[in-house]
Amino acid sequence: MRMTHPLHAFWLGAVLTLFGKVEAQTLPDFTELVERAGPSVVNISATRTAEASAARGSSPMDEEEMPELFRRFFGQPGMPQMPRDRTSMGTGFIISADGYVLTNHHVIDGADQVIVRLSDRRELEASVVGSDSQSDVALLKLDQNGLPPAQIGASSVLKPGQWVVAIGSPFGFENSVTAGIVSALGRASQMAGQQYVPFIQTDVPINRGNSGGPLLNIRGEVVGINSQIFSNTGGYMGVSFAIPIETAMDVVEQLKDQGFVSRGLLGVNIQDVTREMAQTLGLPRPGGALVGGFSPDSVAEKAGIQRGDVILKFGDSDIVRSSDLPPAVGATRPGTRVNVTVFREGRERRIPVVVGELPRDAGQAARSTRPGSEAPTNPLGLDVEDLTAEQREQLGLKAGEGVLITGVRGIAGRRAGIQSGDIVLMVGRTAVGSASAFNAAVKDARAGEPMMLLIRRGDATQFVTVTPPREQTR
Repeated sequence: MRMTHPLHAFWLGAVLTLFGKVEAQTLPDFTELVERAGPSVVNISATRTAEASAARGSSPMDEEEMPELFRRFFGQPGMPQMPRDRTSMGTGFIISADGYVLTNHHVIDGADQVIVRLSDRRELEASVVGSDSQSDVALLKLDQNGLPPAQIGASSVLKPGQWVVAIGSPFGFENSVTAGIVSALGRASQMAGQQYVPFIQTDVPINRGNSGGPLLNIRGEVVGINSQIFSNTGGYMGVSFAIPIETAMDVVEQLKDQGFVSRGLLGVNIQDVTREMAQTLGLPRPGGALVGGFSPDSVAEKAGIQRGDVILKFGDSDIVRSSDLPPAVGATRPGTRVNVTVFREGRERRIPVVVGELPRDAGQAARSTRPGSEAPTNPLGLDVEDLTAEQREQLGLKAGEGVLITGVRGIAGRRAGIQSGDIVLMVGRTAVGSASAFNAAVKDARAGEPMMLLIRRGDATQFVTVTPPREQTR
């Protein structure tokens, strides 16, 4: 048996120790980062009420989607299907101690109620300050102070190959941490209408539920908002996109100040320059944005830009690909005078242009859904009204029997599965036949103490338990 020389063993040990140190330095430990940033990350539940879903033409929930409670008690064969509330899940993060929260537009789009669950398990109802579909950014507000804000960083200093971390709720698994690297910068979106965002591409595992969560650098600073995945199957395939935090914070300031987002507009139809086009145009190499046409009242055309021009620079921004131009123009305030460098007839020309304004997205205006603006009439957060004689006759109820639920604004009622259109027959063991009788019966409801209601939906009745939350959202 061959013996290892002591000197050889010494050098082998030294090499292995050195390799271990190098490996430890190469692979970062994200535990401290997550401990610092984790409390700022929130889970978001956005609900579209049954009435709103019906008004928008949404189809009723099928039996597989129906909550177990109502499959058992309200789902008898032959019972007409009633529209039900629909809830989507996402992620967000706190950006100020006084309750401002950032998330994606698509997470809360069309929602009539938005519930934010904090890392300490408190649930608060949020108002939508404003939402912008073209950047996919939404700003929420909680009526709460002393919250832990995330530390905002800068995406402008990111480089491909750097480590980044995401915290979110993929498939509802809250506070899940995933990591990867920056794959590329300034990517054009695959989604129509989002050409104004220079996306950060990463290979961080992002799935449904991660939307709206923070993308963090290794210092725990937010550099982006996770927004999209590129997938043929709907699952993660190693290509994820995040909105640069500078873009998002610009949207935040505009939503706060004016309730909408204003973007610059040149009014040009553009495309990439191929190798053959560059040769034809006399360009030394392919690059820039080739102007193929103009929109009506184009400020670019009025300023003297022509079809066949190749835009090489917009102000100080180099236009390497045509997709570089919309973000640069969109980030410019309307009315700003900018020098546009174009290539025409073998030479470069500088053309001053006064930037126009992109038509506003009707969906980006402030929605004024502050929960405090319409306080519920009772501690359970249920809006009720008297039944008419005709309604009682249709339902087969006696005179003075039952009260109609017209709105479910509180967390408690939604947790219990109560919906607008339900009929309340009893509060506990007390029959109710009017809105005033119902409100009187529930006026002494206390936070954390359950109260039973006898609910009728269709031809079925069932007691449900409603528990007012201990954490008040107003």
